[in-house]
This record gives sequence, structure tokens and C-alpha cells, in this order.
Amino acid sequence: MKVLIEPKPHTMVNTFLLFFIVHSMQIGVGIQGYQRIIYLEAKHDAWISVILGGIATAIVGFVMVKTMDAYESSDLFGIQYDVMGRWIGNFLNFLFVLYFLGAFHIIVRNYIEVIQAWIFPEVPNWLLALTLVYLVYYGLNGGLRTIVGVSFFSVVLSLWLILMLAYPFQFANWNYLFPILESSLTEIAMGAKQMTFTAIGFEIILVIFPFLKEKEKVHKHMQLGLLFTTVLYLALMVVSLAYFSGGQLERTIWGTLSLFKIVRFPFIERFEYVAITFWILLVLPNLMLYLWAATRGVSRMLNKKEKKVGWILLAIIYLTLVYPLNRTQINMMNDYFAKGAFYLIFGYPFLLYAAVLIKKKFLRKKGGANAENHH
Repeated sequence: MKVLIEPKPHTMVNTFLLFFIVHSMQIGVGIQGYQRIIYLEAKHDAWISVILGGIATAIVGFVMVKTMDAYESSDLFGIQYDVMGRWIGNFLNFLFVLYFLGAFHIIVRNYIEVIQAWIFPEVPNWLLALTLVYLVYYGLNGGLRTIVGVSFFSVVLSLWLILMLAYPFQFANWNYLFPILESSLTEIAMGAKQMTFTAIGFEIILVIFPFLKEKEKVHKHMQLGLLFTTVLYLALMVVSLAYFSGGQLERTIWGTLSLFKIVRFPFIERFEYVAITFWILLVLPNLMLYLWAATRGVSRMLNKKEKKVGWILLAIIYLTLVYPLNRTQINMMNDYFAKGAFYLIFGYPFLLYAAVLIKKKFLRKKGGANAENHH
């Protein structure tokens, strides 16, 4: 495998778009109901957990970009191959491909579940999955720049949804926010850990980095994207805590969608139908970028053409989506995936960065010794 990548200029994207890529990757199906799982751990201090989760993403994001900076132009697959060697490197690459495909599968599953639970209970799994897979195929066919364009429009066109969340404010009971600091530090930290499933997505930087034009601006746009997401999650959590009582929040599976249920207009009776249908625009960039990342991994490992690999992966993943699952099974799958993602996204980047630094130091020493011998 070639460690360094030299993307053609017409396939590269402007770095300011990283803000939209990171934010759109973090906002997907997780935001629909993250309030409950965090509240179960941290109770009324759930908002502190959200802030802690945001800080964790900022630190990990920083380490990821530092790792990528250590190479002139490479991605996760090339770096792992270079640092760990052929066998371990490729094993880790395979693991990440599985992770990207797993994320794709989970997002589609969760979105289909919401569609069936709220709007169309009769529409079969295979038809909804086929619709999503076809849209992803369209994006994948257009290449990275098309996918990044979808991310951009997904953020811009969904800004009005955020404004809608001001609606429940008039019914908020601010006393629900108290007492503050009733949970222990461990419980608040556990709440922050539960943010994993909601906050992941920014790891796409590990694959997309070589395709960004101005490398010196990557840190800035990455952190701005992460900050915007954290502020949004925090605002939504505070609104939810002030609107729902503790008991209600523990029973509400999709907290955010339930907030949309309150919104009433004279011309639209059930506003949440509009929000859920519109949600496809938020889910699509996630799916496209995760599949693009998995495709990059496989095509780099096997040295095959990306388009062909993408189609094959899409066909395989479609087959895994046809089998229907119930709420308990989907919940269990989300839990297992979140646990794995926690170690892979919030733990492993530190190890990789350490390995890259050690290798660089070793090479420098070796280079220095060679120069001395030569002299």
C-alpha cells in the first residue's frame, strides 16, 4: 500500500468546508434521543455531561489532526500500515472498515425505526433501506466533492429546525433544572461516556485529511465544527431538562422528536412528521461519508478501483438491512456499537499518535547515526 497520497487537484475540497463536514457527521440519528440515556446516568446534571463530552471531542479531535500533521499527505489507512507494519496495520485497517460499515448499518436501522414508529408503520424494511441505499449510491457516484456538497446543504438547510426548538421554551419549567450537582462526579462522567454514540462522526478527518486544500487551517475549522455541535447539544439538553420532568425524560425514547411534537401551526397539525421526513437530509451526509471512508479503506488495501468496491459494499450492506429487528434488538445493537466506538474513537487515537511520535523519533535517531557514520 502506498503510504502517501497525492490527490488530484480537482478532487480536493476547501478546508472551510470541514466545519460543515464535522458538524453534519455528528448530527444524525443520535440527536433524536440522546437526552434519556444521559439523564439515566447523570440526572439533572446531564447538561454538565454534555459539556464534558464536548471537551473530550475537542481533545481527541486535536490529537487526530496532530497525527495527520505528522505526515505530508496520508490517511488513517496509510499511517497504520506505515507505523504498525503490513499485518497489524492491515488488521487495524480492516477493523476501521468494519467500524465505518457498522456505523452506516446502525444509522439506517435507527432512521428506519423512527420512520416506522412515527409515520409509516406498514412500509417494509427492504423498501425504506432500498430508498436510502439508492440515494447514497447517487452521492458515491459523484465522488467526494458531491458528498461534501450534500454535507454543506444539510447544515444550511436544517438551520430552521434549530429555531423551532425555541418553541418549547414558553412551556419550560426552569425549576426542573435544579438541584445542580446532585449526581456524583462518577455519574456525571458516565453520562459523558453515554454521549459517545451521539458525538462520533468527527473521526472522518482521519480519512478526508489528504483531500483538504489548506492544511494549516484544519485545526481551526475542525474545532469550530466540534464547538458548534456541542453548543447545539447543550442547548437542546437544557430545553429538554426544563420541559420534561425527570420521570417523563426516563420514558421518552426520542426526546428531540417529542419536542417537535409540541410545535403547532394553524396550517400543520403534526409538525413532527415534517421534521422526521426532513431528517433524511441530516442522515444522508453521515451515510455517504461513512461508506466513502469504508470504500477508501478497502480499495487502498486491495488496490482496487473505488467505484467498484463502493457498489459491492453497498450491495452487501443492503442485504444486512433487509432483516427486520425490534426495538430491544436495535437498542442492544446501539449499546454494543457505542461501547466499541468509545474505545476506538476516544481511546485509540492517543495510542496511534504515540506510535507515530515514537517512529519519528526512532527514524530521526537512525538518520542521525547514519549521517555520523557517513561523516
